[in-house]
Amino acid sequence: MSKMDETRAFIAVNIAVLTVSDSRTLAEDRSGDVLVGRLEAAGHTLAERKILPDERDQIAEQLRAWCADPAIDVVLSTGGTGLTGRDVSVEAHRDVYEKEIDAFGTVFTIVSMQKIGTSAVQSRATGGVANGTYLFALPGSPGACKDAWDEILVKQLDYRHRPCNFVEILPRLDEHHRRK
Repeated sequence: MSKMDETRAFIAVNIAVLTVSDSRTLAEDRSGDVLVGRLEAAGHTLAERKILPDERDQIAEQLRAWCADPAIDVVLSTGGTGLTGRDVSVEAHRDVYEKEIDAFGTVFTIVSMQKIGTSAVQSRATGGVANGTYLFALPGSPGACKDAWDEILVKQLDYRHRPCNFVEILPRLDEHHRRK
């Protein structure tokens, strides 16, 4: 069973938040606000925040730019994970991933099932790694962002979480690039 090891020091990570929407502005971005509020309350740093339209190439380009920035450890996107024709965040993320974190989507579905029942099948939340950076595509609803953060990410992005967490392996995500 997972637990917090209070003998370990907390390590803050730098997180960028991307909202994918054809219609929202920063003033109307409740899902982005949820993520920013929660990551800052947990002790992490907001590295950057943007809103982009549901355009696959633009999303992938922004993800790549943030993955190339050594000051960004994690990217959280919200929106564009559904089934409609304009929902392209998952495809954009997969264009960038070096490795997919398959279990993230599975665990997110389990969490969602407890809240919204079988409607959880309509989400394609995903996670992956590229260039030493974690990337997570979350649904565009504030409730889904709360669930993803409160039930999964707050723990996995905390170095004190045991038996393991994303932060402790962060320095090793790009070790294949350093091999000679």
